[in-house]
Amino acid sequence: MPPTSTRVWLAAGHTDMRKGFDGLAMLVQAKLSRDPFGGQVFVFRGRRGDLIKVLWWDGQGLCLFSKRLEKGGFVWPSPADGIVGLTPAQLGMLLEGIDWRMPIRTWKPQSAG
Repeated sequence: MPPTSTRVWLAAGHTDMRKGFDGLAMLVQAKLSRDPFGGQVFVFRGRRGDLIKVLWWDGQGLCLFSKRLEKGGFVWPSPADGIVGLTPAQLGMLLEGIDWRMPIRTWKPQSAG
């Protein structure tokens, strides 16, 4: 998997999930105006919302990962948002089907001493 310092980008809206390596790399260049071979991670979601594909250049070749949720859907930005940046931690939440936008912390300090 990518290093923890890697930039992660969500392509807002839905993507044709029939696309593979080349089709998604072309989308990254044409629609997102990014370099698909720069080591960043690009995440795409299908129309139904239960399938995502992750495209990443590892320095030697393109890697394509996919995940389908058996229940529920992936939390996704609206098409008007264009491209949305995530932290690697938020990507981990997204892959688990957790709402990465506003995760609830289990503990919050009450005072500093």
